[in-house]
Amino acid sequence: MSRVTRVATAQGLVPFFSEPAVQPQPFPPAGGPWEVEIGFGKGRYLLRRATTEPEVRFLGIEIAGEYFRLVARRIARRRLANVVLLAGDAQYLAGTILPRGFARAVHVYFPDPWPKTRHQRRRLFAPESLDLVQGLLAPAGRLYFATDFLAYGEEVRQLLESHPGATVTVHDTPWPDGARTNYEAKYIVEGRPILRLEVAFEGEAAPHPRGLRDLLVAASLDCEPSDRG
Repeated sequence: MSRVTRVATAQGLVPFFSEPAVQPQPFPPAGGPWEVEIGFGKGRYLLRRATTEPEVRFLGIEIAGEYFRLVARRIARRRLANVVLLAGDAQYLAGTILPRGFARAVHVYFPDPWPKTRHQRRRLFAPESLDLVQGLLAPAGRLYFATDFLAYGEEVRQLLESHPGATVTVHDTPWPDGARTNYEAKYIVEGRPILRLEVAFEGEAAPHPRGLRDLLVAASLDCEPSDRG
């Protein structure tokens, strides 16, 4: 049975299927470069960029239905033909539906840090899933990340810096174009510290060494003979 999500464009909402034979084509081959925002929230950054840069195509991914519907209405009302929205889990979409190497930039701002240990498997940035994010980027593409949850941000920074193909730049001041989300604008006024990272990857997407090690350990455990009757 097909797993279905929703896609929104300036023309409205349609279902989106996992099988290429039955899905619509929101990713036309012709046009300008693509940028992706994962977790676009109320759409402040996505809508501003799409409005001021009509030659660039933007893909937004949001798991929260309320925000997805809000921004879908806004792109339809503004007739932003260069925006596509997908509703759903970014890891699933990156692993099954989205083209590889199609985006010149991926933006992830103030994601849920999932601080409880039992929830950390849901994090977008983890050794087991980093290659899904990296796999969206074209050669010479950039990943942009920001968080006010500094403990999580430090984990993300260390994870990225330990990836053999990643070069990480820490931005100690706000982005040149100013606050990119409502959270960031609020936190700047409050004086709250924010960690901002810009990451360049070299070569093709590959599992993080820690993630690959965990997969190999899991596979070896599965292959051990059982002593149960």
